[in-house]
Amino acid sequence: MGLNEKATRRRGAELEAAILDAAWEQLTERGYAGFTFEAVAERAETSRPVLYRRWPTRSDLLQATIRHHGAGQDVSAPDTGSLRGDLLTALRRSNDRRSNFLVLLSASLGEYYSESGATPSDVRDLLFGAQRMGIDDILDRAVARGEADPARLTPTVRTVP
Repeated sequence: MGLNEKATRRRGAELEAAILDAAWEQLTERGYAGFTFEAVAERAETSRPVLYRRWPTRSDLLQATIRHHGAGQDVSAPDTGSLRGDLLTALRRSNDRRSNFLVLLSASLGEYYSESGATPSDVRDLLFGAQRMGIDDILDRAVARGEADPARLTPTVRTVP
């Protein structure tokens, strides 16, 4: 930055997004062990107190980071006209977009699971929140077309991809 350039301070949503993006990068590159307030603050070009004011614990910061990243995930359902086609397309998308991400989270969050008692299912819920999942749309259309029996669509079936 030159002598005549004025530094701009990020605030509010802009600052929070920058922190959570930096936290996501830190988590995916260094895992939970490297996911520290100091490392995230440095990457976000802010201070630890700024982080602590928003998230008092590392677990709180992690959960906010996962929620923030999940908000940008596309969970829309393909509509190929058949249950089989929809499921194959959805599974291919899931494999292309999320499988590496989910493996990374599962592998790198062992310490978090031990510390917090959380499960991979809890992390999935954080990631996707209350978003209607694509599988719900796929299965609802299959029921409407007579391809699926609604009585057999258990919660386990609805969480496939």
